[in-house]
Amino acid sequence: MDLIKKILILAVLMFSMTWIYSQDTESLQAAFEESYTFETDGNYADAIKILKTTYDPSSYHLNARLGWLSYLSGQFTESAAYYQKAIELKPYALEARFGLIYPASAMGNWAQVKEQYIKILELDPQNTKANYYLGLMQYEIGDFGQAIKHFEKVANLYPFDTESVLMFAWSNFQLGKTREAEVLFNEVLMLDPGNESAKEGLGLIK
Repeated sequence: MDLIKKILILAVLMFSMTWIYSQDTESLQAAFEESYTFETDGNYADAIKILKTTYDPSSYHLNARLGWLSYLSGQFTESAAYYQKAIELKPYALEARFGLIYPASAMGNWAQVKEQYIKILELDPQNTKANYYLGLMQYEIGDFGQAIKHFEKVANLYPFDTESVLMFAWSNFQLGKTREAEVLFNEVLMLDPGNESAKEGLGLIK
């Protein structure tokens, strides 16, 4: 008899948990749907508010979504905090790391931006976006030896990516590799006839 009671109690508990989960899922789906509508209308405050009614700190999706909406509303500190939480929940997710770069850039936190690009490349060495922008950061500070590695990788993966080929050319030029730079500048002009930056590079070589 006791066994039957235990089975019945367990069945009731399982049913209750399933019902609660179903209700929570429906509420979350409805909140996300409303937040998308508010975002489309440019009403970021209400998009954030509706998600906060169902906020669960252990939800990657809620934290990442609130990070994006907070960024759009100009709340950069809050945005970074939400994205950081999302990263902690799913450390191998690239999207949250790219997301964190937005508020970090807006606040001028370039060390954090660089840190995220480096981490992204540890997880995905072939990531073209991270390679290109990390290359730009290194080029801007005059670290041409490191910059060229990233631009070369993108140029090899996407030979028609004019901007990457162009920066690969300039990196070669800055390192005194004028023959390589000349070939690459001409390649840019083939892909983008009239490219002023490529013309300038060739002018400096000749």
